[in-house]
Amino acid sequence: MSETSEHESKELAPLSEVQMEIMNAVWDGGEVTLGDIWRALPPRRRVARNTVQTLLTRLVDKGWLRTRAEGKIFHYRAAYPREATLRQMARRFVETAFRGSTEGLVLALLEDQPLAQDEAERIRAMIEKAERNTD
Repeated sequence: MSETSEHESKELAPLSEVQMEIMNAVWDGGEVTLGDIWRALPPRRRVARNTVQTLLTRLVDKGWLRTRAEGKIFHYRAAYPREATLRQMARRFVETAFRGSTEGLVLALLEDQPLAQDEAERIRAMIEKAERNTD
């Protein structure tokens, strides 16, 4: 079994918004400390350092993060790659919110948000590739 399919087959607990922001900081940084993550959180997400520590402990317990101790400092790294995780989350979202309809998701996104020409071209190319892969 390949690494990607192995990661995609394990169903992890859903992430809250702040947990997702923490995971993004970890994915962006590779291996990070509590301080790195706390500083990387967006200004609108100012939470106490102790709160971030609690969230990190929960993410480790749920299997999202791995840790390595260096003296009293803990280093955190993602247990799963960002791309595989986002695909799994997107599939779960489409299944629950749109009853499995990818079309429903796309229509909901396009209805309220204008699409730039270059984005439209990239999306068309992705659709054409997906159609070729289903033949």
